[in-house]
Amino acid sequence: MYKTPCCRLSGLVGLSVKQKLVLNVPQCNQSARNLIQLHRRDPSNWLTYQHLIFLKRQYVIKNSELHQRAIPKQAPALTIVNEREDTIERRVQRIPTIDPADRHTVSQPEDVNSDAQPGISTLKPVAEDAAEQRDSVSGTVGTSHETPHVHMETDKAKEERLDRQWKQLKVIVADLPDVYAKLAKIKLTALVVTSAAAGFAMAPVPFDPLLFFVSSLGIGLASCTANTINQFFEVPFDSNMNRTKNRPLVRGQISPLHAVSFALACGIPGVALLTLAVNPLTGFLGALNIFLYTCCYTPLKRLSITNTWVGAVVGALPPVMGWTAATGCLGQGALLMGGFLYCWQFPHFNALSWNLREDYSRGGYRMMSVTHPSMCKRVALRHSLGLIGLSTVAPVLDVTTWTFPIISLPINLYISYLAFRFYREGDRGSARKLFFCSLWHLPMLLLLAFTCKKPRRDPEEPPAAALALALQSSLPS
Repeated sequence: MYKTPCCRLSGLVGLSVKQKLVLNVPQCNQSARNLIQLHRRDPSNWLTYQHLIFLKRQYVIKNSELHQRAIPKQAPALTIVNEREDTIERRVQRIPTIDPADRHTVSQPEDVNSDAQPGISTLKPVAEDAAEQRDSVSGTVGTSHETPHVHMETDKAKEERLDRQWKQLKVIVADLPDVYAKLAKIKLTALVVTSAAAGFAMAPVPFDPLLFFVSSLGIGLASCTANTINQFFEVPFDSNMNRTKNRPLVRGQISPLHAVSFALACGIPGVALLTLAVNPLTGFLGALNIFLYTCCYTPLKRLSITNTWVGAVVGALPPVMGWTAATGCLGQGALLMGGFLYCWQFPHFNALSWNLREDYSRGGYRMMSVTHPSMCKRVALRHSLGLIGLSTVAPVLDVTTWTFPIISLPINLYISYLAFRFYREGDRGSARKLFFCSLWHLPMLLLLAFTCKKPRRDPEEPPAAALALALQSSLPS
């Protein structure tokens, strides 16, 4: 066999390929030149990309068995901001209307492949119509006078939204007396002044009308201060309760600064009046009562059930203040009068809070009726029976005669009977009866105590013989 090196074989193959390429190059250059000249002479025969898209659409339309459908181009989503609500932004998608004239542009001759020139000539109107449609859509978006598809806000919803916003308070001067009366809790203040007047009247000293008026005024002003500050601290919680949601600070009838100013305008003159015009002990008890009610009882209402006992002490101080205003000192009678108010408050308030358990729970207050319902009923019964014991102790302390325990026994037994029914049944009806009984029981008990008050003892006069002897010794001999 003849053996040839690989370099010689590759050289022979390359030489033969080169000869063939040299022979074919002139023919290729001539064919390329002819093609370029042909297309330059007749540009209408060019096959453009738009023409291909048009032929594709025609093919899809005429072949109904195909499941392909042309997807219309979605209009861009527009963001429309309602000028009336700066915080609300809505996205509205516009759907362009379909012009009936566009349907005729879709229908074309049946034979698409018949001739290229008619197909190309129909492409221009389609492109023009498409351009007009885009212009019309953009014009509709940009300069349309149509009403945007924005949700219209009703008058009620707008009013509720405006109520939730911060706005400047407009204080109506004609409403200020009513607002001040609600801030001071005028009915509760009247009860405080009445109990203080009972303590003043039960004191074993001559009655002084001017001192009685000044002390009642000072105690009333101190009560207004305590009640106003209590409402100032409890605005967020009062708004959740049906019983307190109409208070002035909750409704915005008065500003918090205005309420605090009213409290100071009542408290400073009230404590000063009790201290300077009555006696320092009564002024100290007035300031102590404000402190206990605002700084101890009010925060304890959301922390522990001991708030009821602290509140009872606050309610027991006014008759003690009335006694000290008349006598200038604390005595057994002052403690007795305070004990009456202390025991009376438990059946009164526990029966009231029993029917307001839902309200207190919604406000976040820890009351016995909410957290310890059985204890609430036991404490009401226990202190109702305590009123009978205190009425018995009154003549022992020389505050009343022995007639008082006897004539006060029927009303004390009746409120104890209602407290026992409340303890056994624990329903709304028994709680309501006990509460309404407590409303007339306290003034009746204090009135009976006043009518049975022990007469005041005057200093004993010296005997006649001793008086005569004294006269004789004083005469000159």
